[in-house]
Amino acid sequence: MLKPPALKTGDHVALVSLSSGVLGESFTAHELARGEQRLRDLGLVPVPMPNALKGLAYLANHPEARAADLKTAFTDPTIRGIICAIGGIDTYRLAPYLLDDPTFIAAVRAHPKLFTGFSDTTVDHLMLYRLGLTTYYGPNLLNDLAELGPTLLTYTRQTLAHYFQNPATTPITSSPTWYEERTDFSPAALDTPRISHPETRGYDVLRGSGRVTGKLLGGCIDSLNSLLTDDDYPDEPVIAGDYGLLPAPATWRDKLLFLETSEEQPTPAAYRTMLENLKRAGILDNVRAIITGKPQNERYYAEYCQALLAATADRGTPLMANLNFGHAYPRTALPYGLTAELDLSARTLTITEPFFAGTVTPTSI
Repeated sequence: MLKPPALKTGDHVALVSLSSGVLGESFTAHELARGEQRLRDLGLVPVPMPNALKGLAYLANHPEARAADLKTAFTDPTIRGIICAIGGIDTYRLAPYLLDDPTFIAAVRAHPKLFTGFSDTTVDHLMLYRLGLTTYYGPNLLNDLAELGPTLLTYTRQTLAHYFQNPATTPITSSPTWYEERTDFSPAALDTPRISHPETRGYDVLRGSGRVTGKLLGGCIDSLNSLLTDDDYPDEPVIAGDYGLLPAPATWRDKLLFLETSEEQPTPAAYRTMLENLKRAGILDNVRAIITGKPQNERYYAEYCQALLAATADRGTPLMANLNFGHAYPRTALPYGLTAELDLSARTLTITEPFFAGTVTPTSI
């Protein structure tokens, strides 16, 4: 895998809207302003790409404009990192404009840059993974940097700080606190704290013991499932097949699969169906172990764990749940394609190689 360099103070970072165009709506102007200020506080210079602020309707109708922004971010030599605004539901529509473009492909490979986001950004991660780039399933602008509370969530701030660091190994620790999703995102909610809870489970081993090592690969299960079957976008599985968006079964062999659920909070029945689809696609039966993120607001936690145990019972796959990635708050970053060690007996996860290219530093998350 190609690794980008870590960020440095003074770096310019692109803001991209690769799926939903909500970042450009007037009702999110206070969130955009806060997210940009937080980036400046981190020592970075935010640079919205030309189409990133054109709003929901325009970007829904112009996937080529979304793709053009990602190409601009990779081809502009002044841009050192790329931060997704938020997720969405139709990222797959960018594939023809990116994966048929030799200039884009060459730029990704010649100029690796930090790329961060989650949710339906899973599809962007998979496109870049196909091109050999390590990307980071982690914070985005609206959900994290634009946090309406008076400060960044402590754990998420540590995750963002790690984008400037490059230790030889990185322990991905459990946050001592988790937070509920907000119901009010209006300007009236500025500087109000999130509802918080002490973490009582930590990392929850559902099956297995000892150490398991493998390379990380995964994402939002809703997005992975939509690459296989999607009633709302029936062309998505077709495009996914044409462009190889979902890695082939052999690619998943011996990987550490990471999965999490969206803000839609799928019912246990829907979750079981998605697991069955991943199993039929040759994913679940090939991976070495599975880690799952805390569901948003902890809804259906026990039911999801039981479904995962049932779906993998025939293989006896090692399982550890309740990690801090995905749609629950706060958020860590998991690097695609890098080697990690899952210690089920100690209930730990450690990235066993540097996140980034270049000089190794002594600090870590």
